[in-house]
Amino acid sequence: MFEEENAQWGLVHALVLDGKGGARWIARTELDDLQLQPQESLWLHWDRSHPQTQTWLRKSSGLSEFACDLLLEENTRPRLLPLPDAQLLLFLRGVNLNPGAEPEDMVSVRIFAAADRVISLRLRPLRATDELLVQLAEGNGPKTASELILYMAQYLTNKVQDLVTDLSEVVDSEEEKLDADERYTPEHGSVLQIRRRAAGLKRFLAPQRDIFAQLTRIKLPWFCDDDADYWNELHNSLTRYLEELELTRERVGLVLETEDRRLSVRMNRTMYRFGIITGIFLPMSFLTGLLGINVGGIPFAGNPYGFAIACLMMVAVALGQWWLFRRLRWV
Repeated sequence: MFEEENAQWGLVHALVLDGKGGARWIARTELDDLQLQPQESLWLHWDRSHPQTQTWLRKSSGLSEFACDLLLEENTRPRLLPLPDAQLLLFLRGVNLNPGAEPEDMVSVRIFAAADRVISLRLRPLRATDELLVQLAEGNGPKTASELILYMAQYLTNKVQDLVTDLSEVVDSEEEKLDADERYTPEHGSVLQIRRRAAGLKRFLAPQRDIFAQLTRIKLPWFCDDDADYWNELHNSLTRYLEELELTRERVGLVLETEDRRLSVRMNRTMYRFGIITGIFLPMSFLTGLLGINVGGIPFAGNPYGFAIACLMMVAVALGQWWLFRRLRWV
């Protein structure tokens, strides 16, 4: 009921965290008169494309014009920006798992966070927020605003792990096929797509890793004592994924180099065989051309076995060439 009512305002969901791992839903009409208890926190998740979202953000959210402009920017990259009064803006990217979308076309979530409230904006649906809602419904979700943004970053990072693993397994399969079959030819389009995906992911994950490193050093009064340890763990995880993506790109290059080398070897071998065949038949062509001249004095012209003798001579020349090539180790 709340979701349908809130959707008319561009509000995807609105929850009040109870400080114990659970949350209760509220309607858009309750925001103006909402009074939070000391242990409670507010989480508002908005659809950035909805006109009512922009109206509420600029007129009713209490945020500065500068913060609103940044939250509503058309294009952004991962960034962290501390604001006055122990507030911050946090822009993160996640893998695009929507139907028909390319995973490396990453979705953006823009977050304003303070001691007792978190405002997040998205343009396309996020699996991370759906999983977060499940945790809150079960009573195992975040208890504070700082834990809320930490949980969201953790779920976004977990989705990256699945995609990086899938890309690595595809490259593993291609390498195994190349090792098992000399004549196997990888599909260049799919292999290059893996490299493009790795490059696209690295473009956004590298600055996001740096953001996690900054969050390990930021000491806001509403951060929990052990938040820095969790942000550091996320930083280490993204570092590992970035190293895996770089390794995947290098392995794709090795797969393509191996295929090019095999094609070159096969081409050289084919041209070598053609050269041998040409070398064998060139003297025969010379003899047949010489004997085909319409002049007198051709050897064995009056002999009834002349044709057979000429054939035997050409066979002898071919055998002699073969013996010579073998002796010179050309074949």
